Amino acid sequence: MKNQSLLLALAGAALMAGCAAPAPAPAPAAPPAPPPEPVYQCNADGARFAVGQPLSPQLEAAARVRSGAGTVRTLKPGEATTMELNGGRLNLDVDTRNRVTDVRCG
Repeated sequence: MKNQSLLLALAGAALMAGCAAPAPAPAPAAPPAPPPEPVYQCNADGARFAVGQPLSPQLEAAARVRSGAGTVRTLKPGEATTMELNGGRLNLDVDTRNRVTDVRCG
């Protein structure tokens, strides 16, 4: 009789466990945050070596790196330009022969 009671109790517990709601699935992990955008601060003194040289992609790249700028803008004589200030941009002024006449940030 004792064994029967124990078996009935175990069977009842097993039946009740089968009716319980399943545990919720764990929430997916949030994707890792992207690295912050680099902050560039242009210093035109680093690009002064370019004055008097013919403009080329290599010269632009070297001037950008040495000035600490994130971007380079070439300004030709008489060309319309935007006036917004960008502290991470190097401006290379060139003459009609495509030689750098001035370097400045902005």
